[in-house]
Amino acid sequence: MSLENQEPRELSFPVGPGEAGARLDVFLAQADPSFSRSQIRCAIEEGSVRVNGKESKASRHLKAGDVVTLQVKPAVETAAVPQDIPLDIVYEDASVIVVNKPAGMVVHPAPGNPDRTLVNALLFHCRDLSGIGGVLRPGIVHRLDKETSGLIVAAKTDDAHRKLSAQFEKHDVHKKYAALVWGDVKGAGGESVLPVGRHPVDRKKMSTKSRRGKAALTLWKVRERFGTATLLDVEIQTGRTHQIRVHLSERGWPVIGDAVYGGAPRLAAVRDAALRKAIKNLGRHALHAGMLSFLHPQSAERMVFTAPVPEELENLLCLFRRFAPGPPANPVYKTGRIR
Repeated sequence: MSLENQEPRELSFPVGPGEAGARLDVFLAQADPSFSRSQIRCAIEEGSVRVNGKESKASRHLKAGDVVTLQVKPAVETAAVPQDIPLDIVYEDASVIVVNKPAGMVVHPAPGNPDRTLVNALLFHCRDLSGIGGVLRPGIVHRLDKETSGLIVAAKTDDAHRKLSAQFEKHDVHKKYAALVWGDVKGAGGESVLPVGRHPVDRKKMSTKSRRGKAALTLWKVRERFGTATLLDVEIQTGRTHQIRVHLSERGWPVIGDAVYGGAPRLAAVRDAALRKAIKNLGRHALHAGMLSFLHPQSAERMVFTAPVPEELENLLCLFRRFAPGPPANPVYKTGRIR
């Protein structure tokens, strides 16, 4: 079942004594498991969910005797159109498709990027993406920033979409990144547990100083040191918007090439002209999603996929190794909790 159907209709769910005190979004997810939590949250935000005839927040705690209604809207024709765009397909079967996304490709249509997105390419290639993601995001269960390259999985059926979404919510999906950052990162590794949310002043940015930040966990360990820069292996346990870039930048290690979260003044400290020019002309931030692991939605088998660092980043790393050699990374991974 989907929140979009052929005919508009209203579903009604009375709250029993045993369900009193439950949050609205949790209650609906349990009342009809065919709806995903993300579907329910969207419906609440759109005003399609009412409690006793009135719009309510997802966090509302229900009382026995309350009546929750859900407006199921008619299907809307997909706004994204299929486009013949080459894809680097790492894996595909009847349920999922895993793609190595290049830097510069937006995941789904949005203001300023109406087409030529990953969704447009997937619609042309697959023809059968899950519809749960909505008219602009069919099959999409997670995202990568436009300038971030690497692995992303899309669902080809509604059942696969629901199960993958549940894995993301339970943190059963594992993602690792390579991040080339400014600065000489001290120690072998560490972690940040600072919440991430909308920046309190600049609404286009994210920040750990948000008034409504959500829990976020980022772990890193040093792979190579270059003196003025460090190559990190980064693992995220949560998937907040710009999470890695925010956590590293606010520690004083902005990702090289990141025009949003700083680091441009560090360029002047690079002595070699060829290296400095390569950094300036990179045209993207140096962040790559190199490993993705999840449980297959049908077989429940743990699947692990890897993608090498793309050529433009590997070339930059070669220049750093040539002009800014540093001591080898410490193989011992010690963490230090940051609050």
